[in-house]
Amino acid sequence: MRALLYRFSLPLCFLAAASFAAAQSDYRVISVTDGGTISGTVKWSGPTPRELEYPVTKDPQICETDGKKTASLERLIVGPEGGVANTIVYLKNISAGKSMDLPEQRRHLDQHHCRYIPHILLVPENADLQMKSSDATLHTIHMDGAASYNLPFPFTNQISSRTMSKPGLVNLRCNGGHVWMNAEMMVVPHPYYAVTDESGRFEFTSVPPGTYQIVAWHEGWGLAGKEQAYDVLTERTVQRPIFTEPKTWEKSVTVSPNQPSSVSFVIGNK
Repeated sequence: MRALLYRFSLPLCFLAAASFAAAQSDYRVISVTDGGTISGTVKWSGPTPRELEYPVTKDPQICETDGKKTASLERLIVGPEGGVANTIVYLKNISAGKSMDLPEQRRHLDQHHCRYIPHILLVPENADLQMKSSDATLHTIHMDGAASYNLPFPFTNQISSRTMSKPGLVNLRCNGGHVWMNAEMMVVPHPYYAVTDESGRFEFTSVPPGTYQIVAWHEGWGLAGKEQAYDVLTERTVQRPIFTEPKTWEKSVTVSPNQPSSVSFVIGNK
């Protein structure tokens, strides 16, 4: 059986995100009695790029929604007021703070209508990612980056778990021929990570007083081209989209005892 074709060279931003997380693996949990909050938004500036879509070339009875022959690649979601969803925001240089309290829904992955839900995952280091498929077709999750797996899901609603033991960025794709399926997972060493909501908002609580670097990371919204891959199920060559590199923005923020702080990012094509 021939193997699927992959690109083995990782983008520089991919490696940078992984190194940021890896550098903080010595994080210590302490009692935070005088912590402050950091809240803010990620907003889009300028014309919003056209939504990236890709032809549904397999299992249309399962994968097509609302009669559409294409699937959204979900690379850029800008709300009515300009907020950018699915941006990962995190504190870069924090070494001690509260215990892990990331939202549970970000560490449970479903494959539904040939989409990954949620599109952005946050999983604590050494915690489990739980995965299932709601689709009555074979999906195969391929991961590369800080975790490397190739996991088939031949049955609906059967949960499979894997421990994410290394912090960093993980790329998720489908090796079952559903080439448009894509998601990103950050395996994180501390709780000061957040994913912006549909309004572009984020918030951190119980942050120890101090000055930090705060980073906004976005997976990128461009299509760089296509690459050939081999669908082991149909034994045919398929075209998989190649995305442009992730983007990062960084600012400094000072947190005072029991006080709120605010940080806003404005991102765009320029």
